[in-house]
Amino acid sequence: MNMNKLPGKTVERLSEYRRTLLGCLSEGRNYIFSHDLAAMLHITAVQVRRDLMLIGYSSVLRKGYDVKELIQTIGTIIDSDEGINVAIVGIGNLGRAVTSYFRGKRSKLNMVASFDNDPQKVNKVISGIKCYHIQDMEQVINDLNIKIAILSVPADHAKATCETVVRFGIKGILNFTTIALNVPSGVYLEEYDMITSIEKVAYFVKEYRVQ
Repeated sequence: MNMNKLPGKTVERLSEYRRTLLGCLSEGRNYIFSHDLAAMLHITAVQVRRDLMLIGYSSVLRKGYDVKELIQTIGTIIDSDEGINVAIVGIGNLGRAVTSYFRGKRSKLNMVASFDNDPQKVNKVISGIKCYHIQDMEQVINDLNIKIAILSVPADHAKATCETVVRFGIKGILNFTTIALNVPSGVYLEEYDMITSIEKVAYFVKEYRVQ
């Protein structure tokens, strides 16, 4: 099945299923029922079964899902066969944290470069990857066949940086800045605003205190 045919939320949950299943496998668990997997992720068993039906996977009668087999099945759906190279643009505190967390988590997603304009960072290895000058971005993206860019630049540089990486051939962007971006068709954009997420948590904390 082509991943593009799956709803974005389904792809998110498949990633969450795999991460949870990898934990189960490390604990020696070989089978899991839909209601157990659902409970771990705070969703319904119906949702789990619906998602797995979309990728053509079903459970073993009275045993549940084969954990190792399901991990492999999800991998064939959401991973690229040849792997995809990723770069981070802006290797400040946030960029370093994201890079350190991301590296090595998935064999089919390779963090291969970072970009910055700070001379104290350029040509150095930071968080395990080499930092290149922003001016060299086009050549490095082409040479290393980079298809995904993670943006952690200052807000006032976000739009220009987005336009630049798209012009140089980037096909997927994860935006960690606080500025909403626009991309042309054929480029996938995922935006994550930590301030909005924290404010959402704060709202519900306030509501719980009122109750």
